Parts: sequence; structure tokens; C-alpha cells
Amino acid sequence: MEKIFVTRASLPPFEEYTKMLERIWDSAWLTNMGIYHEELEKLLNERLESENISLFTNGHLALEMLLEAFELKGEVITTPFSFASTTHAIVRKGLTPVFCDIKEDDYTIDVSKIEPLITKDTSAILAVHVYGNICDIAGLERICKKYGIKLIFDAAHAFYERCTPDLDDGGGRKSVAVYGDASMFSFHATKVFNTIEGGAACCREPGIKEKLDRLKNFGILDKENVVCAGGNAKMNEFQAAMGICNLKHIDEMIFLRKRIVERYIERLEGIKGIILNNYKNNIEYNYAYMPIRIERPAKNNEGISSRDMVYNALAQQGIYARKYFYPCINEYECYKKIYKNPATPAALKISQQIITLPVYPQLDMKIVDKICDIIIKVLD
Repeated sequence: MEKIFVTRASLPPFEEYTKMLERIWDSAWLTNMGIYHEELEKLLNERLESENISLFTNGHLALEMLLEAFELKGEVITTPFSFASTTHAIVRKGLTPVFCDIKEDDYTIDVSKIEPLITKDTSAILAVHVYGNICDIAGLERICKKYGIKLIFDAAHAFYERCTPDLDDGGGRKSVAVYGDASMFSFHATKVFNTIEGGAACCREPGIKEKLDRLKNFGILDKENVVCAGGNAKMNEFQAAMGICNLKHIDEMIFLRKRIVERYIERLEGIKGIILNNYKNNIEYNYAYMPIRIERPAKNNEGISSRDMVYNALAQQGIYARKYFYPCINEYECYKKIYKNPATPAALKISQQIITLPVYPQLDMKIVDKICDIIIKVLD
């Protein structure tokens, strides 16, 4: 039985990538900001409309070093409905996470619940674009400006997306990378765009990019000057070469993902007990994920939830959906007894209902239909 997972790495034509390797072999320059590193950074500056991009070996280290570059102290308001990396980065930088609940319509941080959480120790908001659903950027900008705190986005799910938030700037759709003080993107193998592993930080201020470039390279300023206690988070040439190749095909990959998502919607829309993702007209999506909520509360005799019944039925057929995100981060054993935070009932409820279905360009539409058939049968 063929195993079907939530995602599968997108790869360029084999010969296209191996051709790139010839230059690496000829130069023997494998890392430390080589030719491909500089080329990919330039290409991403153009695609993401940002002049200040720093590439990293992975998205998590990009996020950690962003927090460090801003010299944040005290508390950072964030969401419990995200991947572990978001909060781990906060904690690993010696900061205190303060969890804010989410909106039920798009799973992003609920701006209406943020201000009561702000204290004299709050230094930033770390918001997450979830499944490619974009946060209320305008609302977040207003709050951060009012209180003089930083706005950082975990945009791991939002690469290449564009939107028109209500910022009264008179412009049309812009890359999500240009909003806030900075954004982190993940280029992990499972993402819409990958560099095998990898990530990037986009920032508004050139000075923050300069700090990031030093932090990811041991704090080295030049051959004779080390100005801070940095780490090692540089993207290597093999990663950058993969990124250059994959960037050539990004529009096609997103188009293929969209077709699959549209088929899921066609088959599952209107099915009792299922809540589909809320796609908005002001966002150009990358269709990174296909989340659905199994809202039906009924349980079988074994006490298994409807969501878990669907999850198990798919797994029995070799289809491995994902409870993404479950549990909520503030329910993790490493956090729930340490940080005293307000309740986040919406995040808790959604984490118990959510499931993400397989979406990747190579996915056969017959498999999509099979997945839908299984779900409908379980809920019938």
C-alpha cells in the first residue's frame, strides 16, 4: 500500500539541480555566503519585495536570531496555535511567552484580546500567519504603534503570499514580507518553497539585517573584528542551489496545489460536521495546507472524537493526515505548569477539531477523491 503523507517535498528536474552542482565542485566553495547564497538572496529580495533579507540554515534559527537582533526583553505576546518552534524561539532567547487566544474564522491571533495582555514588560507581539491565513496586520500595526512595541511575524506558512490589509496606504496587494518590523519564512523540505532545509528573515530596517548577518556568522564583522557572541546559522551552497531551482517553478507548484485544494472544497463543502478554511478575497494564497475542522461532537462507544475517527480511518488506508496543531503550545508539558496565562478556549477547541489533509503538487486527484470518500463515509 502506497503511503500518502500530508506533504511531499517539491523537487526540480534532476538534471537542473545537478547542473548547478558543477559550479560548486569547480569552486569548492560550499558555504560562507557563496555565489549561490548571494544569488538566492537577490532573487528573494525581488520576489518578496523586501530589500533586507538574510538567509539561514533553517527557519527556527532565523526566528531566534530575529528576536536577538531586536534586543527584546521581558514578555512577548504570541499564539498558542502554532508549531512548537514559535514559542521555543521566545523561551530560548530568555523571553517570557504570553499566550493570546485566536479567531475561529482563520485561526490567527485575536487582535481584540491582545491589549489586556500588554504590561510594562511587553516588548513585542509575535503573530503567526496560520496555514497561509494572514493575520489582521492593520490591527496589529495599530496596537504596536500605540504601545511602542515590535511586531514580528512567523510567516513559515505564508511564503510568496500577497495581501491588501486595511492600512490606509493607498496601495494594492503587497508581499506579506513587507509588513511589521520583520517576518520569518521557513524553507523546510515540507514547505511550498524549499531549500532542503532553510529559512530567511525579512526586516524593515537595514540595520537589523546587518545584525542578523553577523549573528548567523559567529558575530564576525570582518577578518579581524568579532563584535558579538553570534552563532552559526548560515545557509550553504547546496541549499541555495536547490532554492534557485525551486524558485523557477514556484508559480506552477502553487497552481497545482490550488487545483487540489479546490477539489477538496468541491467534495467536502456542505458536508454536515465539516468546517472548511475561510479563503478571503484580499489574499493571494500559496495553498500550503488543507485544514478542515470536524465539528461534530458525537463520539462512538469508545469515546473517540469524530476528528480522531476520521484520522484513524484515513491511516488505516495508508493516508496520514495530521492533527496540526494539537495539542496547543500552552498545553505542552514543558510550558503549562511554568507560565501563568489567560485561558485560550478558541485555540483549545480548534486544536481538538482540526486535521490537515494531504496537499502537494504530485498528489493524484484520485487519491484526493478517495480521501474525501473516506471522510464522508465516517461522518455519514
